Amino acid sequence: MRKIQELIANFRKAHANLYSIIMYIIMGGFTTVVNIVSFWLCNSVFGIDYVTSNTVSWIASVVFAYVTNKRYVFESYTPTWKDRAREASSFFGFRFLTYLVDLAVMVILISGLGTNALLAKILTNVIVLVLNYVFSKWIIFKIRK
Repeated sequence: MRKIQELIANFRKAHANLYSIIMYIIMGGFTTVVNIVSFWLCNSVFGIDYVTSNTVSWIASVVFAYVTNKRYVFESYTPTWKDRAREASSFFGFRFLTYLVDLAVMVILISGLGTNALLAKILTNVIVLVLNYVFSKWIIFKIRK
């Protein structure tokens, strides 16, 4: 186990950007699962309309994503409460913008084009994943000196 930890640490040092992308894909995958499963539960199992289901799944996945992105992907260090508050408000603010994109695409796909709600949710997640990475990497969790 120690050897594996050393290999990971060496890879992280040598390829910091690639490591960040790999971790984002892994944690983004988990976040996507949280998002899709909570949407499916609300919409298909509990019969809640897709807009409300989308909102519930957004809340669950954004809270999960903040913790995992901060800790495992960008390894963000915020020494003061002010820094933490700024980072968290930035994260949730930009995620809210991608929520609006998510919701707009869902409405177009489901109400406009008659796409299955779960399929629309999966397709929409691709767009949101890319936007969230860009915002997180270059704005929210940028390295502070």
